[in-house]
Amino acid sequence: MKKTAVVILNYNGKGFLEKFLPGVLANSKEASVIVADNCSTDDSVSFLKTNFPEVEIILNEENGGFAKGYNDALRKVEATYYVLLNSDIEVTPGWLNPCIQLLDENPDIAAVQPKILAWHDKTKFEHAGAAGGFLDKDFYPFCQGRIFENIESDNGQYNQNREIFWATGACMFIRAKLYHEAGGLDDNFFAHMEEIDLCWRLKSKGHKIYYCAHSHIYHVGGGTLSYMNPKKTYLNFRNSLYMITKNYQGILFFKIFKRLCLDGIAASLFFFKFQFRHFGVVFSAHMSYYSELSALLKKRKALKHEFDTFNAVGLYKRNIVFKKFLGGVKTFHDLNQKDFN
Repeated sequence: MKKTAVVILNYNGKGFLEKFLPGVLANSKEASVIVADNCSTDDSVSFLKTNFPEVEIILNEENGGFAKGYNDALRKVEATYYVLLNSDIEVTPGWLNPCIQLLDENPDIAAVQPKILAWHDKTKFEHAGAAGGFLDKDFYPFCQGRIFENIESDNGQYNQNREIFWATGACMFIRAKLYHEAGGLDDNFFAHMEEIDLCWRLKSKGHKIYYCAHSHIYHVGGGTLSYMNPKKTYLNFRNSLYMITKNYQGILFFKIFKRLCLDGIAASLFFFKFQFRHFGVVFSAHMSYYSELSALLKKRKALKHEFDTFNAVGLYKRNIVFKKFLGGVKTFHDLNQKDFN
């Protein structure tokens, strides 16, 4: 058994496997490389068997999305460290070692992500993770290198390792034992924000999440679901409410009420931009949240006892929405670093 297992979740991604898997194999000699297929309907599996017989294939019994897909697959993978790697990623020589070394030398670190750059423009950060993730006081996610749709160029401004709040699921290095002890990704999320929810649960136990500046990869982004797809909007709005309800241990009513109001403002902006499908899915996301509220409150209660050791590093004490749209903030360095836990 190798210490590290790189696990790629695939759904109808033959084109990405054909393009990027050779690079993963060439640059990951010290790890096992596994493809977990989420009931693809293309010829991904036969393509893998013919062209990459050295790659282990795990066949999931159903397509339960990103979260359940990984949970089902990782139950069958023995390793010290898992690397959850999107199929639309180009890795670089030496990409594994800096992140593994960080985990080896720091037992209090549960998960790590490398620098995520855009494959289509390798001078810029990529939306999904950039240089590590943070949450504001109302639990809106943002990153070093990316605040909402403002994407920075990589000029070396984030070339230092840093403790963060969440690591992207596009490329997450995580201790296998802690992954399973925390319950893995939440199946109910299907996709989007499930990695933030997992990192929050890990931090509730006092663990650290880190950004490793000395490893970088290139991410196509939107390979399964484009950034402008209304389903992505739906999942982001719904799962954000799921995540807050489960993990926030303050007075929940006021936090959720404020978030629902802010969601209403966002929906209005979709309407006035004539993005009517996006406007509609915000409403649908709220209805789905209400239908799941009882189950979410049970999960919240089950997690409550773990928050005595909560590691709040990576929380921003201001509202990033107001800072961006009213305060003129464009980059992470525009934020006062004293406002971070």
